[in-house]
Amino acid sequence: MVKPVIEIEVVYAAVDRQVLRSVSVAEGATVRAAVVASGIGVKFPELDLAQCPLGIFGKVVADPDSQVIRAGDRIEIYRPLLADPKEVRRLRAAKAAEAKARNL
Repeated sequence: MVKPVIEIEVVYAAVDRQVLRSVSVAEGATVRAAVVASGIGVKFPELDLAQCPLGIFGKVVADPDSQVIRAGDRIEIYRPLLADPKEVRRLRAAKAAEAKARNL
């Protein structure tokens, strides 16, 4: 018996370009399987689709190898952070405080 097919979207934003693909996958497919089926790995060979973090509608999926997708889901492929946002904010605040102290 053939499994029903569902439509989902897979998105990825590199530094210089973005891709949004509509993909038809078998019902019951996992998040990771849908990303592989999307073909984005061919367009972005630098991506390690077996390891990169994935999310659905902005929420990180803890186990994309077992999380089943639903019709209409938008799967997002996340890039690693280049800097810790908390550290960047702390450095910016320290720099502003230093500039303020010099102007007094």
